[in-house]
Amino acid sequence: MTTAMATMATQSGAGAGAALRDAVPAGGPGEVLVGGVQAAGELGLTRGEFARAVQLGIVRAGPSAPGRAARYARAELDRVRAAESRPGEGGSQALRERVATVAGAEAAAGVLGVGPSRFTRLARCGHLTPVGYRINRYRAVVWLYLTAELREFAAREPARLRGVAPPADRGLLEARADLRPRKWRGRHVGLLLRRTADPWERAAVLASVLPEEELLEAVPDPAERIVLAALAPPPPYGHPQAPAAAAVALPLLKAGPPEEVHWYRTSLDFALTGARGQSKSTGDSGPT
Repeated sequence: MTTAMATMATQSGAGAGAALRDAVPAGGPGEVLVGGVQAAGELGLTRGEFARAVQLGIVRAGPSAPGRAARYARAELDRVRAAESRPGEGGSQALRERVATVAGAEAAAGVLGVGPSRFTRLARCGHLTPVGYRINRYRAVVWLYLTAELREFAAREPARLRGVAPPADRGLLEARADLRPRKWRGRHVGLLLRRTADPWERAAVLASVLPEEELLEAVPDPAERIVLAALAPPPPYGHPQAPAAAAVALPLLKAGPPEEVHWYRTSLDFALTGARGQSKSTGDSGPT
């Protein structure tokens, strides 16, 4: 963490395993940077499609000034266009296909060619990982799935689309398990970790998933908790703003099962050890 980050934080008063080792920043000195709306337009995407592309790491944000929205290097937009282009057409259509989503069991089941009940069973048992969520007018969670991933699953696992549920799935269903929130959190944390190489920011991502009482035990130093809170990632794209809907969505952001909590706490301990060590070796005025 830089000295500026530490000073700012003090004054302000989890797929995830691989991501702990894998982060590549974008942008560099002298690059032309544009805002998100302009970047979306240049890539031929809607704002929602562009937000999903950023979330998935397809488009990498450049450096942004403190307190300002993310900006994107034109060289990065050129890279994305070139990577997504197919013979005879531009990159917009291919990119749209990569970020396209469907909402809810009925729409997702239609992509797989199965009934909604079978799809729900596959999702609850962890065979399919949501990419996002929204809260409907009945204050129920509606999970979003990448259309491309559903098609890949149908091609890769045709046996799961027919016949009876295997014993492992039946056991989960009898226990009324639902792995969708945990699978989504793992994906979300992994994507966030890939977007930064800063050790304190990475620790903040892991800390943001822990329930409050676990975080207090894991990070007893109030100064460190201030830093982690200041660097915590914002709610994911699509998180509701209305208080009633936000209250329904908030539990999705926190680890639940004991083994999941243990995994994030262990990962946070490891990340903090590295962050503290870097602060000492560089002389940054991080938490003490």
